[in-house]
Amino acid sequence: MKKLVLIAALAGAVFSVSTQADTKPVDVKQTAPERYTVKKGDTLWDIANRYLQDPWRWPEIWQANQQIRNPHLIFPGDKLVLCRIEQRAVVAVDTGGGCDEVIANFNNRATATGDGSLKLSPQIRSEELSVAIPAIPLQAIRAYLSDNRVLEADDFKKAPYVLSGANKRVISGQGDTVYVRGKALELGQSVGVYRKGLRYDDPDTKEPLGYEAEDIASGNITAQNGDVFNLQLTRSTQEVRIEDRVFVNDERQITPIFYPSNPVNVKSGRIIRILSSLVNGGLNSVIVLNRGERDGVTQGHTFAIYQRGEVIRDRVKDELIRLPSERAGLAMVFRTFDKVSYAIVLKAAVPVTVGDEIRPPVSGD
Repeated sequence: MKKLVLIAALAGAVFSVSTQADTKPVDVKQTAPERYTVKKGDTLWDIANRYLQDPWRWPEIWQANQQIRNPHLIFPGDKLVLCRIEQRAVVAVDTGGGCDEVIANFNNRATATGDGSLKLSPQIRSEELSVAIPAIPLQAIRAYLSDNRVLEADDFKKAPYVLSGANKRVISGQGDTVYVRGKALELGQSVGVYRKGLRYDDPDTKEPLGYEAEDIASGNITAQNGDVFNLQLTRSTQEVRIEDRVFVNDERQITPIFYPSNPVNVKSGRIIRILSSLVNGGLNSVIVLNRGERDGVTQGHTFAIYQRGEVIRDRVKDELIRLPSERAGLAMVFRTFDKVSYAIVLKAAVPVTVGDEIRPPVSGD
């Protein structure tokens, strides 16, 4: 499937570190390969981790090459080369000319802005996204890319609902037809059936952040009689019940093609749930954060996870005091909602638990 993707040329980030929360020079590992051939099964995080002490700073060293299929994506078989431009590390796809060609391409496309930085213009490219390497392991997040949703209580209240199954059935499943009552539905629409799940509250402010919409089934609207619609179920994860809610499938573009970045100007937050776990999580666990789109969180934002310090009694002053938090790992956001986000744990030194803190990462921390 081909898509048009707006490409922001990332080479400009090499000389515009003022846009990053961390202004220290990028720390390239001593073991970073001068050349590396991308293999099937690689992820962008794997590659960034080969080159950098702080993988989330990958955009600061990646030079987009406008002569290849898509300047923003990396594909199996691409040959990466590590070069130096104005005393800064740059990684680019080698199209045959090595670092000389990389430097020439960079100089030909860059235009001075007058303050010592360089600026490149966005371009549009059409590319086959399905063959590009993903940012993170897709098998760990596939179920959460489209089916799961976080919705407000009012969304559930106003949504169309399952009125009855065919032949007055109380429960239904894949292959069955159910009757749905409500507005904002149309013939031919693809819809999902959801049940109100866990309520999320901010652990600090106690503000309600929304409800996890539990994915039940999906199907198509096949007939209409007034405000009652026929829904043909084409998939079900569990039985569909009367009063389950129906929502039109999310039309927002949800793509696995995103890149690690530092969440500049995003406030620290907390982990409020570990999906598919009752206790704690670890590498590749999917977690829910109490920060979302309204807080400036976007796909690709990478957060450091800190295990919250225990509360102990200071026996000298006879008072309770919380010990400092300790770095526990790293997580990358892959899906956002208004007030919360889903992220995947990419590094975990200790088990990750609900209540752990998330903060913009700092180099060398």
